[in-house]
Amino acid sequence: MSERKQLVAGFALLFALIISGLTYILWPRPAWTEAELATLRTLWIGSLPPLAPDPSNQYADDPRAAEFGKQLFFDTRFSSNGEVACATCHIPEKGFQDGLPLARGIGTTTRRTMPIAGTAYSPWLFWDGRKDSQWAQALGPMESAVEHGGNRTQYAHLIDEFYRTEYESIFGALPDFSDTARFPESAGPVADPIASAAWNAMTPEDREAVTQVYVNMGKAIAAYERLIMTGPSRFDAYVQAALKADTKTMNSSLTSDEVEGLRLFIGPANCIQCHNGPLFTDNHFHNTGVPAVDGLPEDTGRAQGAQSVLTDEFNCLSPYSDASPEDCSELRFMVADGEELLRAFKPPSLRNVAGRAPYMHAGQFTTLEDVLAHYNSAPTAPAGHTEIEPLGLSDRQLGYIIAFLKTLDGEITAP
Repeated sequence: MSERKQLVAGFALLFALIISGLTYILWPRPAWTEAELATLRTLWIGSLPPLAPDPSNQYADDPRAAEFGKQLFFDTRFSSNGEVACATCHIPEKGFQDGLPLARGIGTTTRRTMPIAGTAYSPWLFWDGRKDSQWAQALGPMESAVEHGGNRTQYAHLIDEFYRTEYESIFGALPDFSDTARFPESAGPVADPIASAAWNAMTPEDREAVTQVYVNMGKAIAAYERLIMTGPSRFDAYVQAALKADTKTMNSSLTSDEVEGLRLFIGPANCIQCHNGPLFTDNHFHNTGVPAVDGLPEDTGRAQGAQSVLTDEFNCLSPYSDASPEDCSELRFMVADGEELLRAFKPPSLRNVAGRAPYMHAGQFTTLEDVLAHYNSAPTAPAGHTEIEPLGLSDRQLGYIIAFLKTLDGEITAP
């Protein structure tokens, strides 16, 4: 080709690129279809329904219980070493999680701390759903040897000494715990053999009195946690504008890259299979082939969690629940076994996800890039059957999705 022809070809290519760019600016991609707008509406925080009452906790919406629960949430005295509170792992400044691969209390756990904003909408708590209410969830770490490490009579004595007025104004008169022969300073159905033996030596009536105080602690903490919510994000402003066909606000809310990521999120990437609804989680359980962590015990996820919640001392059908059996349909009709439960874990909300590294139930992935690479390749699951298939997306497309995920940041509100 002659130099003149090369020059003409070069100008032609440049002209084509200019026209293409102008076309993109002046005539952007077609607007969202009605079906796509319907999907966006389901993800919009404005579609979040009012919080329904928790029938298992009659104090769930009592402001006095919430204030009392907040005090308990931040009080490190409710631990075996006086240094661990709920807020030790659920740090407000970090979105009520801790940013660690594995949670650390008295010791180190085998799972990542889950964020708790919006969990009042979830029928199941923890990665494996082994608790079916916020108040039952709050009690689990209190007696865990590697989390708070304490026990029931220890906590009852602390309530008696430091919170008698607050407790009795909500729950009624406390038992007389002054007789330590009846109510030892340290006793409970825990792993510690001395505390366990002391608990077994107590009368059933005295154990019941202590347990009721313990349960009420959980219900107060739940009343506080119930108020921890995530607020609107740039994504929500975009959807609100899209529903009104307000192009100006749409263009100022999200960049073109972020919109491309949103299109992929609800389209080819199929992220909404698990991360759907206004909180970007379906609150169920999925095996997505997340690798196991060397050195940790085998984790079967929902397979064990389903069995645990059925026999949980504090589940919805227990004597400590304020619900009637008719209120406990999630528990009564849950799927309790099957291969699909093996290594299935609950997807956490994606709201504020960009600031919550590392990711997955044991912090297996350090960055969002790592997470997207996993879903793009869809490796074989360590056990059970993964639900995901390779996406075949380009690095640029994965970058668009990550750009979109960063638009989900919103202020977390808590009393």
